[in-house]
Amino acid sequence: MPTFTQDPVSIGQDGFTASATPVASLGALAKTRDGRVFRYAKAGVADLIAGNLVQSPAIATAHLGIVPAVGSPLATQIVATLGAAAAAAGQYAEGYVDVDTAPGNGYLYQVAGHAAVLSGGVITLNLRPEDGLQIGITGTSRVGLCANPFNGVIQCPIALTGVPVGVAGYVIPAGQYGWIQTGGPASVLVNGAPGLGVTVLNGATAPGSVDVMTTTNLVTSTIVGTMLQVGVTGKNNFVFLKM
Repeated sequence: MPTFTQDPVSIGQDGFTASATPVASLGALAKTRDGRVFRYAKAGVADLIAGNLVQSPAIATAHLGIVPAVGSPLATQIVATLGAAAAAAGQYAEGYVDVDTAPGNGYLYQVAGHAAVLSGGVITLNLRPEDGLQIGITGTSRVGLCANPFNGVIQCPIALTGVPVGVAGYVIPAGQYGWIQTGGPASVLVNGAPGLGVTVLNGATAPGSVDVMTTTNLVTSTIVGTMLQVGVTGKNNFVFLKM
């Protein structure tokens, strides 16, 4: 069973510091005295820009619905054959494997680590000790892999390849760890001129920005928060994040 934690916790890295080594689990939750909410993240291949919206790493569709070997209840490994895409060492560390076809359908487990695997190769996913299989799986089961959404975050592109997960409040160098904001007042790059109290979504014109929500873009975009001021295009304005 997953191990739960409870706020408040003390974390040894402040909100304007980047670190080459992690001091908390990816996705760990932290709050300031005034209630702003942050998540611990690792920057991807480029430096994160202060005030820019960031997204999760892209999912590998060739690692979804893949065929596992037989796994007994309480086993702490899942062995499966990848589709036509390689997996780097630890790509799914602190990420997840779910079972999408019975037996075992509907269960999700956290991955502790794994070795590098070539395209079409066999991957051995070491699960966290507390996340042993609750129901055995067979070759008729199907499993999917998802990296931790906070492992390798990048600036939101105009066409999303992942899902928005927060706003960088300061520069986090590529490959380093730090805090991104997900809740409360934040400084966010704005596109257009959204009014006070207007709902904003990930931007479709300027990378890392937010746009006014419309009936059209709501279908393909993610709600980020609401404006705390009248927006000025190209500027970083006050947005109340709700992510």
